[in-house]
Amino acid sequence: MDRNVRLFAGALTGTALLLAGCGGGGDGGKARTAAAAPSPSGGGAAQLQQEYEQVVTSVLPSVVKIETDQGEGSGVVYDDKGDIVTNAHVVAGAKQIRVTASSGGSPLKANLVGSFVADDLAVVKATGGNLRPATFGDSTQAKVGQIVLAMGNPLGLAGSVTNGIVSALNRTVSTKQEGAFPGATIGDAIQTSAPINPGNSGGALVTLDGQVIGIPTAAASDPQIGGAAAGIGFAAPSATVKKIVPQLIQSGKVSQSGRAAIGAVVRTIVDPNSGQQSAVAVVEVTKGAGADKAGIKAGDLILSVNGTPTPDQTALASVLAGLKPGGTVKVRIEESNGSKKDVQVKLGELPGG
Repeated sequence: MDRNVRLFAGALTGTALLLAGCGGGGDGGKARTAAAAPSPSGGGAAQLQQEYEQVVTSVLPSVVKIETDQGEGSGVVYDDKGDIVTNAHVVAGAKQIRVTASSGGSPLKANLVGSFVADDLAVVKATGGNLRPATFGDSTQAKVGQIVLAMGNPLGLAGSVTNGIVSALNRTVSTKQEGAFPGATIGDAIQTSAPINPGNSGGALVTLDGQVIGIPTAAASDPQIGGAAAGIGFAAPSATVKKIVPQLIQSGKVSQSGRAAIGAVVRTIVDPNSGQQSAVAVVEVTKGAGADKAGIKAGDLILSVNGTPTPDQTALASVLAGLKPGGTVKVRIEESNGSKKDVQVKLGELPGG
């Protein structure tokens, strides 16, 4: 599990510029990598600059500012019907939603279509206007070292662009509760060095080919300095977006999440003496699900999965995020009488609600 990751919901109060944190088609072609970039001298530098300008001109009109009664963030226009993808934490608890194109103009009223908290994704639908859809590429083809741009509305500065590279792939990133948002664990996240700040959440991580390959979602924090760790941000991959968003558009919920689940409702146990999180307690077991068939009961403690300790719900979610439905895992449990044993649990699929 990647630790020390802090979630920023993009809520801005006042005008202070805080240098920390994170605010959100068609198939793409081959992505350009940093190794293929022109030499930063002479004509090569001019060519690279021209490519940057072309990408910004092409994609930025598809990135919108999202304002709610809870705060603000960013979004990316998904289709020509006004559907906009963003982070679930950007619109969590919102009673009013407005979107504004990066080019400006009057704000458009929008309504929440649906959210899938587990992947921190949501769809809002704007009424009126003429919003241009972005092109969503294939994040599974992303390469470490690939040049990317982060587009959004950091710190309320509409239509801002930062640049960097894909720093790493397939990260598992867990974010904490913030306001009405309970937190999420995102699998296969893209790590990027492109600066991400509050308000970027829900925006676009874009290749030089103009393909959106991720939705900037979170930034790492450095516990030693008590603020954001420079150049370490994370984006939900476009592969997940293209799997989840069409379901939200169609029905407002997700019926096929593709995420593994053991079939139990759990909560974190805190040791009353030390105050430390110590285990995950089973509150309820879904009848007929993997946990039920393995003999796990309400009141049992889940100590580990496949040998990885699970002292809290975040740790359990992180382990499951790297697994697929249909597989079998070894779960170590402690029963109410104090006895410990290992059971084999066949994984089901996380319900979308």
